[in-house]
Amino acid sequence: MKLHSVFLRSSCILPSYLDPLREPFGDSWTHVEELTAPVFDTMIRRAGWHYICVDGTRSRRGLGVTREDATHRAMGRALGVVTSQCNAAELDFVQVTKYPGFHVARVTIQPRQIQQDTSLGIPDKMRPEAVPVR
Repeated sequence: MKLHSVFLRSSCILPSYLDPLREPFGDSWTHVEELTAPVFDTMIRRAGWHYICVDGTRSRRGLGVTREDATHRAMGRALGVVTSQCNAAELDFVQVTKYPGFHVARVTIQPRQIQQDTSLGIPDKMRPEAVPVR
């Protein structure tokens, strides 16, 4: 896994002609192969869609016998706390510390939203209610 790797929810809808090579990652995510976030962002925007950065990062740790195993576990845990409203994430930071017999990885991801519209939308509970006219 490289910095600025892109992860998409399995249910993520992309522009019709954009079909990057993806590898399953956990139960509900896929890893976009060979494309970094800046390149992927350009492709999304050229299609007239939006690759929106959502506030807040998610950071988690993972343990493993190998560096790769620890990183994979930390990434899975970080993706697990991304809200269901976000359909993508970008890997921002990876730090792996080696201890005798195991590794500890810490990853930080940035939740993203890929969509055709320009706004994230307003949840129903935040919309103003109509005031009756007298």
